[in-house]
Amino acid sequence: MAENMTIDSLKHGKVNIADDVIGVIASIAASEIGGIKGLSGTISEEVMEMMGKKNYHKGVQVEMMGNLATINLSVVMDYGTKIDETAVLVQENVKTAIESMTGVSVNAVNITVEGITTKKEV
Repeated sequence: MAENMTIDSLKHGKVNIADDVIGVIASIAASEIGGIKGLSGTISEEVMEMMGKKNYHKGVQVEMMGNLATINLSVVMDYGTKIDETAVLVQENVKTAIESMTGVSVNAVNITVEGITTKKEV
């Protein structure tokens, strides 16, 4: 996620938006939806988080082709959540957030449900 998206059409210069920024926006937008427990990262992302490094784009992969983004999310949902309905809400919220904040068009928001929580935390 080290690529940058450049907006050239601005009057006073260029604006570069790092893929990491788009990933953070996607992560926050996904977590705003009820039923989403969190995003599921890779082993290295989990180890970095255990070491105290906050990873705001854990479980998010951004693929850019020009001004068109494809977002891949790995999520963990709460038990009892309607997976299909929740996934659609996540897709809509992520797409809207990225497009409204960055001007980048979102081609697709792909969701992989990596897990389901089995117990409510007290």
